[in-house]
Amino acid sequence: MDIFKRYWWIAGLLLAIVLALLSPLASPHPDGLERVAEDTGFIERAREAPFQVIPDYVFPGIENEAVATIIAGVVGTLVVFGVGYGLALALRRREHQSHRGA
Repeated sequence: MDIFKRYWWIAGLLLAIVLALLSPLASPHPDGLERVAEDTGFIERAREAPFQVIPDYVFPGIENEAVATIIAGVVGTLVVFGVGYGLALALRRREHQSHRGA
């Protein structure tokens, strides 16, 4: 059980990647906010995002939409994981240095 406590984040990362692999099976219907905007008639007033890293959750340059969606999901998962892991390491080092200096 101790090994799970130490490496729980690997299980979380693997679960997120599996979900990204299954993402083409998700509903083709718009998400909740987009659906409400369509139903209430103000979707035409929506503005584009100032930038789009992976527009419409489809990795650019790949013909097969299912594969492009899977790659976009995996890349997005790894980027978010990398940022979170980097922040955790930085905070851990900072905390460790503050305890050493005290």
